Amino acid sequence: MPNVKSAKKRLRQSEEAEKRNSALKSRMRSARRSFLATIEAGDLEPAKEAYAAYCSALDKAVKKNVIKRNTSTRSKRRGAEKLRALEG
Repeated sequence: MPNVKSAKKRLRQSEEAEKRNSALKSRMRSARRSFLATIEAGDLEPAKEAYAAYCSALDKAVKKNVIKRNTSTRSKRRGAEKLRALEG
C-alpha cells in the first residue's frame, strides 16, 4: 500500500483505468466472437452488421489507447478477408 498522498491517488487512477480498459477489451472480444459466429453460420447480412460493430469496437479501443492502431488495422483486414470469402 502506498504511503504518500500522490502515490495513493496514482493507485486509484490506475485501478479506474484498469476497469475502463478491461471493459473496452471485453467489448472488443465479444464483438469478434459474434462476428466469427455469424461467419460460421454463413449469413451474409448479419455478418456485415457484426463486422461493422467489430470495427467500431476496435476503433473505440484505439481511440482510448487500449490497443495500437496497427493491431486494429490488422484485425479489421483479417475480418474483411473472412467477409469477402463468405461473399465469394
